Amino acid sequence: MMLKRLLLTFLIAPMMLWANAAHASVTITFYSHELGSQFPHAFATLKGKVDSTGESVDTNVGFTASSTGPSILFGWVQGEISHAKPKYIASSNPHFTYELTDAEYRAVMAVTEKWRNKKQKSYNLNTANCVHFIAEVATAAGLRINSKSKFFKKPTSFLKEVTTLSRERLASGRILFKG
Repeated sequence: MMLKRLLLTFLIAPMMLWANAAHASVTITFYSHELGSQFPHAFATLKGKVDSTGESVDTNVGFTASSTGPSILFGWVQGEISHAKPKYIASSNPHFTYELTDAEYRAVMAVTEKWRNKKQKSYNLNTANCVHFIAEVATAAGLRINSKSKFFKKPTSFLKEVTTLSRERLASGRILFKG
């Protein structure tokens, strides 16, 4: 009897705790990248596992002009969903990491597909840029945005505004990191 208790205490109980720790949800981290070798940019990383399916997720999404040049200053140009390289992510400013429900994850991915499949020319510096995309992603994730924000060309300021507007939601215990 004593051996069973010891076995349970030292072997089985820790394994049960470890099994619970293996549970994972998808988290989203919102980033901004200010002036440097490229123009300002906003994007998000998604990592973890979808609770309902076990699908592994490790990606990032942003929206940008397909090619940069003076034409982006004058109207609509080709746009595309972009994926940042690890070095770019590491040099960017993380604002917060937020745990998504499965429904929020699906909504974020639906926004991404919607923007990926937009009729071209789909990028406009004033009305359909990376910050507009991230605003829609944040809304899909259950966060609040200011649709009349003056920061749609300023990724860092926009994400700080989202943090302020979503303070109650982020305080719900699902925020994992706040920069």
